[in-house]
Amino acid sequence: MTSTIKKTNTSITHEVNFDGLVGPTHNYAGLSYGNVASHQHAHVHSNPKQAAKQGLQKMHRLSELGLVQGVLAPQERPDMATLRQLGFSGNDAQVLEKAYRDSPALLAACYSASSMWTANAATVSPSADTQDGRVHFTPANLVNKFHRAIEHEVTGRILRRVFPDETYFCHHSALPSHEALGDEGAANHTRLCARYDRPGLELFVYGRSAFDSSQAAPKRYPARQTLEGSQAVARLHGLNESNTLFIAQNPAVIDQGVFHNDVIAVGNQNVLFYHQSAFLDTQSVLQQIRQKMPDTQLHFIEVAPNQVPLSDAIRSYLFNTQLVTLKSGHMALIAPTECAEISSVNAYLEQLPSLNTPIKEVHYIDVKQSMQNGGGPACLRLRVALNKAELAATNPACLMSQTLFNRLNRWIDQHYRDRLTLNDLRDPALLQESRTALDELTQILQLGGVYPFQR
Repeated sequence: MTSTIKKTNTSITHEVNFDGLVGPTHNYAGLSYGNVASHQHAHVHSNPKQAAKQGLQKMHRLSELGLVQGVLAPQERPDMATLRQLGFSGNDAQVLEKAYRDSPALLAACYSASSMWTANAATVSPSADTQDGRVHFTPANLVNKFHRAIEHEVTGRILRRVFPDETYFCHHSALPSHEALGDEGAANHTRLCARYDRPGLELFVYGRSAFDSSQAAPKRYPARQTLEGSQAVARLHGLNESNTLFIAQNPAVIDQGVFHNDVIAVGNQNVLFYHQSAFLDTQSVLQQIRQKMPDTQLHFIEVAPNQVPLSDAIRSYLFNTQLVTLKSGHMALIAPTECAEISSVNAYLEQLPSLNTPIKEVHYIDVKQSMQNGGGPACLRLRVALNKAELAATNPACLMSQTLFNRLNRWIDQHYRDRLTLNDLRDPALLQESRTALDELTQILQLGGVYPFQR
């Protein structure tokens, strides 16, 4: 039974970015069909230590810019329970060796550190939008990819430890694990608002309808988010017609490698920044947003193909940048260094701050280890708008500080390898190294026993 809580002080002063730490088994197995970068770098050796430090440095940089920054723990990998469920038996070393011999693809899937892309972890609706005045979380079922579909149970457990107080936070289970209800979390969800403390408009972008075959759908790559999954999450969160909009993604861009909407569009407060080819019917989308936000001065920043070709937008992850509001009140883009290395994107971003929009700064960060596996700065974070009381009720050990930054750097240095190949996944020592690291991390972040090996 869902309780109804009267809204009192809903002054939302922060949109907190909770970034996922890159796990100790970060590798390039090329598991994500439809993700061009993932396939291009399949079987290349990875550097887990560098990947984790790049992600941590990004968190620290956001904190230095004056934003409240949070940390989310990774999944336990390898997922030994799933390997045993799939028929691999014996002790841990025997399970790993049998899986490597008989089905290396399954072993790689159960070793995937893709939880680092926390934009896929869940959909979050702030208390200003929901009927009961609480922040709602629904972990994504991620059914389109086996290696991600095994994440949501632990994801939900971690979120409950980071946001534990039921007075302020409402946690739902993931949607049923069926392709008709495909849900990829915040990667296909954004929120527009005049201010974080005011009711906003939640945009759910989907790639296909499971039950209406007359709707357009991609032909080459899968549409991971369904209309029906998006509608179910909106119902769970107590949203209504006035504060939701369901938008069809352009299937043609999905077929060119835009596997999530956050690869082609990003929104923040009163700004929607998008490529001209992002949506199936852009003019209708913009008109509906205006109709539902009549009192908000909206900024639609459309990038045309003659400014940035779609292929360059995908390679650079121009729209997988983080769009954030600074203390000054203006906005900044947090962009991967690849944006500065591709001429059309670099030229566009050089002139963007001079345009008549709220975006006045561009900050470049190095997240190459993530980019090579198909995730830019926006993939690495989950946005959670919190008022003062909700922020105070959040697990303080998971909020970035100089002390936590230093401690996590030491933790990475102690536990992470600087080179990992697919052949290393058969090594029982890697399993023990990962468990030792995660056990210590749960103490640092004061999470308790969230992992199967701890329970």
